[in-house]
Amino acid sequence: MHLDATFFALVALVIFLGIVAYAGGFKSMGSGLDNRAQRIAKDLDDAARLRKEAEALLAEYKQKRIDAEKEAAGIIAQAKADAEEYAAETRRKLSETLDRRTRQAEQKIAQAEASAIKDVRNAATDMAIAAARSLIAETASGPKGADLIATSIEAVKTRLN
Repeated sequence: MHLDATFFALVALVIFLGIVAYAGGFKSMGSGLDNRAQRIAKDLDDAARLRKEAEALLAEYKQKRIDAEKEAAGIIAQAKADAEEYAAETRRKLSETLDRRTRQAEQKIAQAEASAIKDVRNAATDMAIAAARSLIAETASGPKGADLIATSIEAVKTRLN
């Protein structure tokens, strides 16, 4: 039989594995692999838990966003309603102000007309009195004429005013 280096390498490997098995090396390797498997399983569980938490947070934020959008829409609707109400109130007040100013202008015009009519009447009365005075003065002379003129002037003043 021919013994070469490969055979001796195989024998050395078997002896080495026997020593490792006798010393408990395979048990420590197995427990190391088991510990690593447990650590990986724990990391996977933590990752799954974190993912669930992240999904819950995402759902919560989506709901908050929806609620915020609803609130914003409500605020916008309320602002539009307030603006329309304010515009209607402003239009109403403007209309009332214009009506009030129109009435005031009409009153001022009526007062001016009344004043003008009164002034015209007074001027006409004064002219009539002056004309009557000159006519009576021409026709009536003397003391009796003076009394007649005075009483006539007073009568005309009271009747015209």
